[in-house]
Amino acid sequence: MANWPRRRADAWQSLLKARAAENQAYVIGVNRVGVDGTGVSYSGDSMIVDPVGNVLEHLSQKEATITVSLSMEKLNDFRQKFPVWKDADRFTIDEE
Repeated sequence: MANWPRRRADAWQSLLKARAAENQAYVIGVNRVGVDGTGVSYSGDSMIVDPVGNVLEHLSQKEATITVSLSMEKLNDFRQKFPVWKDADRFTIDEE
């Protein structure tokens, strides 16, 4: 659950896509909708993003419940074709 105000909706959406792509994982971001007691407006913009960063579902400015089937087979296939983990560096931090 998140509390990203409407004025920061672009950042919220961009960060969800980035987290999915950089971690090669499905990301589900749920944000509130409406106006709070201090007058701050929330646009919702709840999203489900695939491991490439493509938006599978986007709920803007409404309350809703949705069901989506996520494919572990597609996830594993993508990770095998694009093995970013092989680019990891091995390092240590020496304590003084």
